[in-house]
Amino acid sequence: MKYLITVVGIVFAFAKAYSQGPPITADKPIMLGGGSFTMKTLTEIRNTERGTIVYTPVMLHYLPTNNILLALHIPYTSYNLSDVDGSGLADIKIMGKYQFYRKDGTGKTFRMVAKTLLTLPTGDEIDVMDISTGKYAGYYGVVAGLETLKYGISGEIGYNEMPNGTLDEFRAKLGFGLPLLKPQYPNKQLNLYFEYNSVWLHERDWYQLLYSQGVQYALKNITFDLAVQLPLVQEIDADRALNYSVFLGTRYTF
Repeated sequence: MKYLITVVGIVFAFAKAYSQGPPITADKPIMLGGGSFTMKTLTEIRNTERGTIVYTPVMLHYLPTNNILLALHIPYTSYNLSDVDGSGLADIKIMGKYQFYRKDGTGKTFRMVAKTLLTLPTGDEIDVMDISTGKYAGYYGVVAGLETLKYGISGEIGYNEMPNGTLDEFRAKLGFGLPLLKPQYPNKQLNLYFEYNSVWLHERDWYQLLYSQGVQYALKNITFDLAVQLPLVQEIDADRALNYSVFLGTRYTF
């Protein structure tokens, strides 16, 4: 119950925040036109009490239609942890999204998508959430978002199931932001982002509420991202606690 109260509190506290453009650490239901491709990467430098992990995925997103997205994430990771160190291929991920609801208005749109993310056990079994577990997992969720010419708000809720592990989790995300430039053509944007990630691993009785502050610069069909993520609440084993994460990313749409 306290986790639900925390998430609902954030929604009301920031309901008047403004944003635009693709989030950095969160997700959104807005899709580009059918037949488009996006190549992207979002490197995460994660510093924890256990050590440091660097995660660099190469991601290809393809839209066969304007309401279906298919994606393949091939990641490389290096890690220097208190009990193990190494580098190599992390867990490969395959994502699918289907937009099942869309309502457009003057200068605004509200959309919802169903999302699945399959994690393949290609990485080492180093027990690092979302990076390298060496175990199969399946995530199933819903993403909703409202976007206007002045702001955008996105939210996600879902469940990640790991049949042969103990990293099953309830996941909720919220993303807000502030555009610093007026809409213009060709596309040129400078956006601030305020993003929250709530994770409850019930099998381990762990809970984290993380906050990300990000900035994004977009020019035509290229986007550059920078964000810093910090813990707001951590009920987790002390030797596994997050100190901070830094995200550096770029994306190119064609």
